[in-house]
Amino acid sequence: MTDDLLPEGLADNLPAQSALLTRAMHAALEAMDAHGYDRVSPPLIEFEKSLGARMDGLQTRAMFRFVDPASLRTLALRSDITPQIGRIAATALADRPRPLRLCYAGEVARIAADQLDPVRQRLQIGAELIGSDSVAAATEVVLTAIEAIEAVGVGPISVDFTLPDLVSTLAQGAFPLSEEQADKVRRELDTKDAGGLKAVGGEAFLPLIHAAGPFDEALAKLRAIDAGGALASRIEGLERIAAAIGERARITLDPTERHGFEYQSWFGFTLYAGAARGALGRGGTYLIRGTDEPATGFSIYLGQALPLLEAGKPRDMLYLPLAHDREAAARLRAEGWRTLAALSDDEDPSALGCTHVLEAGEAAAL
Repeated sequence: MTDDLLPEGLADNLPAQSALLTRAMHAALEAMDAHGYDRVSPPLIEFEKSLGARMDGLQTRAMFRFVDPASLRTLALRSDITPQIGRIAATALADRPRPLRLCYAGEVARIAADQLDPVRQRLQIGAELIGSDSVAAATEVVLTAIEAIEAVGVGPISVDFTLPDLVSTLAQGAFPLSEEQADKVRRELDTKDAGGLKAVGGEAFLPLIHAAGPFDEALAKLRAIDAGGALASRIEGLERIAAAIGERARITLDPTERHGFEYQSWFGFTLYAGAARGALGRGGTYLIRGTDEPATGFSIYLGQALPLLEAGKPRDMLYLPLAHDREAAARLRAEGWRTLAALSDDEDPSALGCTHVLEAGEAAAL
């Protein structure tokens, strides 16, 4: 029946896939918890105005929106959990000591897919360090993200650094540009178009096109750009973060990359793992709008890693015949057994996935 088809960009996760994602989510959350990040669980739906008010560049028109019959205000289905963490930090947890460490896991959805990612509903997990966007905070967040991916069990891991506000910083100082010119320069840098960059008056930004690639080589090219010292602190910060990562991940640098960094400030990073299709996640530094509190965080989309997750050994399952000993069954479940109770006497335990049967109060192999 055509009515049973799912909309484009949406899919069911069947038992095997759901089990893999659940294990991966728990492993990642445990890794974040081990570093002092407390889990919060914001709602799927909020007032549209609230969701769009905490992060620069977040477009509520990319969200599913509808009218709340109770308040008659416009509601939105979240497309990103990070702004909700910002709201929680600015309101319910405003009086908590800083830095504040929070983590989360939940589903997000968006109206339309893009060419780089056709999926419209995703499982997002992540962590936010509220109260600091320093190099130390960025280092902690990148390392926590790597550890979360390691806990999931996929790799090898690659991290691509970027400097989201680089054009704005240079346009306001060493390479002066009007805001209109700066927007044009950003667009030409996105396409790595040297001719277009010259045409819009951004010739001084040409070296940035080539300052991308393996970290050490790209950083040397970035350091060679004469910007009157405007890049010195950023270069030092990138070096310190890279040194902390060491050999745990391959590091690259693309200082003008903007895709996925709509609200990040001086530092951003993209996470890749193994042969996963596209980026596994992103993170960086930003300001929470409304309070202008600095923060650093990351988000991982576990569905991207699903093809790389290894199925664990199937759990043994104990078949409980009709009129079985319920106390014995309860005892065995307490010991870790998974049980399946008979509903009729003509069932085939093996066909139902059972490996053992309850006999005389104990598990016997089928």
